[in-house]
Amino acid sequence: MRLGAVGAERPVVLIDETHYVDVSDVVADYDADFFARGVEVLAPVVDERVASGRVRELAGERVGAPIARPHQILCIGLNYSDHAAETGQEVPAEPILFTKSPNTMIGPDDDVRIPRGSTKTDWEVELGVVVGRRTSYLDSVDEARDAIAGFVLVNDVSERAFQLERSGQWSKGKSAETFNPAGPWLVTPDEIDDVLALDMWLDVNGQRRQTGSTATMIFDPYVIVHHLSQFMVLEPGDLINTGTPPGVGMGLDPQVWLQPGDVMQLGIEGLGTQRQRVLAPR
Repeated sequence: MRLGAVGAERPVVLIDETHYVDVSDVVADYDADFFARGVEVLAPVVDERVASGRVRELAGERVGAPIARPHQILCIGLNYSDHAAETGQEVPAEPILFTKSPNTMIGPDDDVRIPRGSTKTDWEVELGVVVGRRTSYLDSVDEARDAIAGFVLVNDVSERAFQLERSGQWSKGKSAETFNPAGPWLVTPDEIDDVLALDMWLDVNGQRRQTGSTATMIFDPYVIVHHLSQFMVLEPGDLINTGTPPGVGMGLDPQVWLQPGDVMQLGIEGLGTQRQRVLAPR
C-alpha cells in the first residue's frame, strides 16, 4: 500500500485488516526501480519489523494508489464474454488494446470528476495487472507468470461519447483526470489461489450494477501479458487493466450515466474495495 497526501504517499506493507509496517526508509516508492528489484526484497524487512513490534495501526490516513505513476497504463477492451454480449459486440479474436494516460491514476477513495462536455460518463470494475520486470517477446504464456508483480483493483472510468462517438482512438474517452482509481493494495500472485475465480462487483448509489467473476475473462492475465509483449516493451510497474464484466451504464436499458453527487463502490475478492464520490466538471 501507499499512505499519505497526494504527492507525498509513502510505501507500507499491510499486515492485517488494521495494521501495517512502514518501509519508506527502505524503499523510496513502489515505482519502476522497486519492481525491477523484485517485491521479495521486502519480505525480510517486514518479518523483522513484525517480530520486533514495529507495527502501526491504520488510523484514517488517505490511501493512495498502491503503485507510483506507471510508465504506461494499457487496457484490454471487451475481455469478458458476458460484457461483450450485453454490448451486442462479437467476442474478439485477439485482445483489443487501447491506452490510458498514466496521470489518470488516483487513490481508491479519491473523488472522480466528470470531464467538461461529458454526457456519458460510465463505470467499470476491473482486475489490474502490475508488470514486475522489463518484458518483451515472451516465448510462451507460462513465461508471462514470472513477469507479473501482482494484481490490483481498478475502476476504469470511461466517457462513452468521447470513446465511441468522437472519431479517433478509445483513449479520448478513457484519459480524463481521475479516470483510473487504483487500490487499495497490490496483492502478489502467491496470495491468490486462482486469479480466474475472483468475484467482482460495483454499486452506484447503493444499487448493484455489476456482478461478475474473472472466470468469464476471454483472455486471462497471462495470455494478455504474453500477447502485449509481442508488440511493445513492458516496463516494471506498468499497469494493465484487463476488462470489465457486464452491468456498465452503457449496457443497461435504458442506459444510465454518472451524475454529480453519485457514489461508486466496488470490489474484487481479495483485492479490497473502493469508494468514489462523483464531482461536476471543473
